[in-house]
Amino acid sequence: MPTTALHTAWQLLITLDPQLLAIVARSLGVSAVACALGCTAGLVCGAYLGVARFTGRGVVLTVLHALLAVPSVLVGLLVYVLLSRSGPLGAWGWLFSFKAMVLAQAVLVFPVAAALSRQVIDDAEDLHGEQLRAWGAGTAMRALLLAWDARLALLMVLITAFGRAISEVGAVMLVGGNIDGFTRVMTTAIALETSKGDLPLALGLGLVLLAVVLLLNALVALLARWSAWDGRAARSVAGAL
Repeated sequence: MPTTALHTAWQLLITLDPQLLAIVARSLGVSAVACALGCTAGLVCGAYLGVARFTGRGVVLTVLHALLAVPSVLVGLLVYVLLSRSGPLGAWGWLFSFKAMVLAQAVLVFPVAAALSRQVIDDAEDLHGEQLRAWGAGTAMRALLLAWDARLALLMVLITAFGRAISEVGAVMLVGGNIDGFTRVMTTAIALETSKGDLPLALGLGLVLLAVVLLLNALVALLARWSAWDGRAARSVAGAL
C-alpha cells in the first residue's frame, strides 16, 4: 500500500496534476508575500536594534527573543481573534482568505527576521561601528551601511524566514480555514489528505515541500560558503596591500 501510494504520488508530480500545482502555487504565493511584508519590517527593526543603544533595549531584546518561541497556533489564534467579526479588524472581512494567511505568516516571520538580523548587524557594529561613528555616521546611516556590508548574511536570514513560513500549518489552518480552491496550502492539505486516507496527494505535496526545504537549506549553505570565501579573499587582498 505505501509503495503504491508513493508511485501514484510520483505520477501526480511528473504529470503536473492541476490540483497539486494549484496548492503548491498558493502555498508559495502566501509565503512569498508574507515574507516580503514580515521580513521588511523585521530587517528594519533588527538593523535599528543592532546599532541603537537606549534605555530599555535589553527588555526589548528579551521580548523579541521570547516571541521566537511563541507557538504558531497561538499566533493563528491571535490573528483569528483580530479578524473575527467581533474583533477590532473584523470590518476588513479578511478571515478565511488569502490575506488572513499572509497576515498570520507575516506575524510569524517578523520576530525571526528581526532577531536574526539584529544579531548580524550587532556583530557588524562591534567590528565597524566605531569607525563609522568617527566618520560622523548617525544611527540610521550606520544601520544602512552595515546592512549592506552584511547583505549575504541578511539574505540567509530571509531564506530562513521563508522556510519558517512555508512549513507552518497551525496558524494558516486557523485563519484560512483550509478551503479547497481558495485557502488550502501544502501543509494544511497534507494534514487533511492524510486524515482522509488520500495518501498519494499527501505524499506528492510532502515531496514538493521536502524539495523546497532542501533547496532553501542548500541556498543557505551556499551563501555561507560564499560569504566565508569572500571574507578570506578580502583578507588576502588586505595582506597583499
